[in-house]
Amino acid sequence: MKTRIHIDTWLELKPYTSYNNDDLFYLNLSNEVKKVILTSSHDRQFFNLVDKEDIDLLCCFLCAYLEDLASETNIWNTFVRIHQRTYQRPLPFYNLDDYYEEEFNPQDISFLIWYFLDQRVEGKLITPTNPFITDTADEIMELFDQTWGDAPVNIKLKTYYHLDEDEKDYYKARNLMDILFFQSYLFYPDTTMRMLNMEVDTIEEHKSEPHVLEYLKENRDELLHSAYSALLALKSNDWAAELLGDEHPASKYFRNIKKRISGHFLYKGQDDKDLFLEHVASGRKFNLTKKSFEITPIFKEVDTMVIISIVYWNEEWWFSGILTTHRFDADLVLDLRNDIPARMAVSFLDHEERGADEILQKQLKIFKEYNKGSQIAFMPSDKLNSFLQGFMNFNSETLNLSEKERKAARERANKEGLFDLDQSKINIEGFEETVVIFFNPKSGVEIAMGVNSAFPLPNNPYFNESQCNQELMFLIASDEISTELVLYCIEHCKNDLPFFKVSAGEFFLENMDFLLRYWKKKNYHAKPNFSFTG
Repeated sequence: MKTRIHIDTWLELKPYTSYNNDDLFYLNLSNEVKKVILTSSHDRQFFNLVDKEDIDLLCCFLCAYLEDLASETNIWNTFVRIHQRTYQRPLPFYNLDDYYEEEFNPQDISFLIWYFLDQRVEGKLITPTNPFITDTADEIMELFDQTWGDAPVNIKLKTYYHLDEDEKDYYKARNLMDILFFQSYLFYPDTTMRMLNMEVDTIEEHKSEPHVLEYLKENRDELLHSAYSALLALKSNDWAAELLGDEHPASKYFRNIKKRISGHFLYKGQDDKDLFLEHVASGRKFNLTKKSFEITPIFKEVDTMVIISIVYWNEEWWFSGILTTHRFDADLVLDLRNDIPARMAVSFLDHEERGADEILQKQLKIFKEYNKGSQIAFMPSDKLNSFLQGFMNFNSETLNLSEKERKAARERANKEGLFDLDQSKINIEGFEETVVIFFNPKSGVEIAMGVNSAFPLPNNPYFNESQCNQELMFLIASDEISTELVLYCIEHCKNDLPFFKVSAGEFFLENMDFLLRYWKKKNYHAKPNFSFTG
């Protein structure tokens, strides 16, 4: 166990592969941190959670934090700044009476130890204020205090977190996003490991195929644009904007990057500036800038099919990922226009243009009228589909559309190629005996399983007090359940839930929003889950 940490481990947390003297300094410091952990009275608690390789990475991770502060690469300070703006305090969890921003602090080290371990350990809830974390942080703080005067500025590292103020090229911007999310120390336990695990799975699935590198490229690009960090539930473009700061001209372009769109398109022509594409499933038109290509693709025929991914940057759509083409296929076009997930790939653009929030508020009112005044319902799983169908019928009747208007709407949908409108049935047979149905005001109807006993409400006949704490924790921590359902539970049930009357529950309430962002990531920011037709 006394084996030294080697340079290869240190470089895992870096956006480059060749080291310099500055790296050697922080590598030596990482080995000193390892000595602190190995001689600590809490050493067994670390090794009960993670293996030797993770201990080595943890030591490098903590020293990379110190290097970040010394080199002014601004990664940690960006996190603290966002947290301060969001919660009016620099960090969650800890007493911050003696805390100094833009300097190293024992609270920072405690938080980073908890975050690293929590991301690396599955199935265990690690308490951020556990003495084995805070005591070790105090000891490492003493080491850093002794070393700070000698800590070098890593000029090489700093160049990787920079973007010229006049830079407008999307690919340079994407590179900064990639470095932050997949090659920086702060996100290594989180998004970097997700990316590495995805690459292992991709290689295993496609190892016998000739285009495995193309799969890797496409999947990495998709993850870069779709993944949310556990820290504050932000995307890579959000972090890039925050790192550069509002004064940087590119910051607004990062903030305005739209959801990456992937799917089948029809080529409709081109001019000197753009390629003209039509999204097959929805019929929406896009102009794709030719700045996206070193060599512009040559399409000989209109309606050539293109499988492509595009991203909105600096008020233009850019190619991002891989591109393949094939001949027009009328059957495939019909299938895609009847494929609701394919249509919803671009539905967020309709939501922005057509007032989705207002529609959801109207539907919430209708849902409550249908459900005896309540925003939430509890029922056997075999009653789910009849309940949903009943709500859809009630919603249609409430709209007061004449038969002529309904016929016209169906005809408009048919012109788009959408014929199979009855896709509402949900199959949950064999999962749970009972379900929760909740109208989320930000997304629409939501179905949750395994959480009935988190809701001691008069209209819930399935509440079981013996399962209350377990199902409440699942409700709070599950990435498959929305933030809004948790907040509904807290607002309406907090006083009747024993968990919130003890110190652990109070700790959760004090840090609830941070923890919801941390655990729910993708579902923290609920989006409308419907698509406009006709």
